[in-house]
Amino acid sequence: MFVDGIGTAAASSGVLSQLQGRIFALLYLHDGALSLDEIAAELEQSKSNISINIRGLIDWHLVRRSRVAGSRRDHYEAATDFFRVMQEVMERRFRWCVRLVLATLGEVERALAENRAATPLTTARIGALKAFFSVVDAGIGAFTQGKPMDPTGLMNVRVLLPSKSGRRRA
Repeated sequence: MFVDGIGTAAASSGVLSQLQGRIFALLYLHDGALSLDEIAAELEQSKSNISINIRGLIDWHLVRRSRVAGSRRDHYEAATDFFRVMQEVMERRFRWCVRLVLATLGEVERALAENRAATPLTTARIGALKAFFSVVDAGIGAFTQGKPMDPTGLMNVRVLLPSKSGRRRA
């Protein structure tokens, strides 16, 4: 039940596949390392499929290769330091996406400035998005460095819209 539930959650994460989630859950609940053969048998998958998916889990620091005395086979164990795992996921996955948005917003700002075609509404909304995602980027940076994240910066980003009188309103 746990193995299948984690597999389902992983599939919707955008980070791992369902099988990777199931492999991680199996290893997490197991006391000690398992070989590819043991994982494949337990999950009723081919050894090659398990091998391919294990590599992705190793890349995400969710699983580590370990040696078992008296065996020439590689064995695998699940990571248990979730803070370290989430640092990796936040930095590699989410911060990368946030920086793509920031790069796009920077390009849009430059294009609007060159064309002088921006309306006050467009300028305000692009600026608000950029401010919001800059705060998110800083928050992810703080988290990955083990520093506290301050949510007030996110809550304080508001779109200031120009009124007909020329004054800005929230």
